[in-house]
Amino acid sequence: MKLTILGSTGSIGTQTLDVVASDPERYEIIGLSAGSNVLLLVEQALRFRPEIVCLATKELADEAKALLPAAIRVVYGEEGLIETAADNDADFVVTAIVGSRGLPATLAAIEAGKNIGLANKETLVTAGHIVMERAKAKGVSIIPVDSEHSAIFQCLNGEDRKSLSRITITASGGSFRDRTREQLVGVTVQEALNHPNWSMGAKITIDSATMVNKGLEVIEAKWLFGINYDQIDVLIHPESIIHSYVEFADNSVIAQMGLPDMRVPIQYALTYPERQPSLCGRLDLAAIGKLHFREMDFERYPCLRMAFECGRAGQSAPTVFNAANEVAVARFLNGEIDFLAIEQVLEQVLEKHSVTDVNDVETIAAIDAWARQAAAAI
Repeated sequence: MKLTILGSTGSIGTQTLDVVASDPERYEIIGLSAGSNVLLLVEQALRFRPEIVCLATKELADEAKALLPAAIRVVYGEEGLIETAADNDADFVVTAIVGSRGLPATLAAIEAGKNIGLANKETLVTAGHIVMERAKAKGVSIIPVDSEHSAIFQCLNGEDRKSLSRITITASGGSFRDRTREQLVGVTVQEALNHPNWSMGAKITIDSATMVNKGLEVIEAKWLFGINYDQIDVLIHPESIIHSYVEFADNSVIAQMGLPDMRVPIQYALTYPERQPSLCGRLDLAAIGKLHFREMDFERYPCLRMAFECGRAGQSAPTVFNAANEVAVARFLNGEIDFLAIEQVLEQVLEKHSVTDVNDVETIAAIDAWARQAAAAI
């Protein structure tokens, strides 16, 4: 498989390269992209020898170019990212860039006929109708990499989609799952980043604590599996052993289980429809002993309520939800606002927004920019 990884220095990107390194005869790395982590990208490029690498700015690209052999082309910015995604002979692109920045490159890869391993949920949140239509028109497969969507994808294998009744996306509950809302006042960034189960990037870890991440997954699931929001449930499952499950018309339930290790869904996306031996540990239910579940509390997690509301409203609402959240999380990580202010920023931006049609990427970009500006001003 000829493979490009967009966001190779992030959590999903580095774990994808772990999978590649475990079976080097199967994979050839064609392209890698990163934001600003020059040294790690250079280290990856020297090890995996891609044809092309991309960084966020010209200055960063020049820094990388001085450290790499001339045979590796170094590009930068959105143009460079699109070139890395689309303008080569890779047949599979893992999109692991955090945030809506991943949309143009994902669309470019689809237009170039490349199959997509989707780890960038914001792509479908902001432009699900456009992305899925273009993928269908191009005959391109979009295989989910998120553990929850991979679980649902696996549970639906070989099943008649007409018999699908509902899906349940499980949530760990994040770093503050055992705290009341009153106990969230004044929590620190470091506390919020201390996820009990998963090793993830900063933005996704904060989204897990606010439950925005699960809200984005709900919207993404609507597009991936062609279901409506009344068919999607969210359940808190602190152990993160059941990654999600599907209920069918006869009330049968199929669940996908395993230890919380992202290399499992990453490898499955890369090898589908085959399964290969894994780097990951085996699940020992006797050792775990018990699994626990809690009903979702939308008052405790108002961001998830807002996500369902935006999903049902459709059109521009999910774009605004996502963009405002990206700004609010960045402001929290920078120490500008308190943790609970994230949801207040979201609520206020959504109140200011009048939902409108979004039929092209340019309109989405304009609405995204408005929402970011509004979130920054609160």
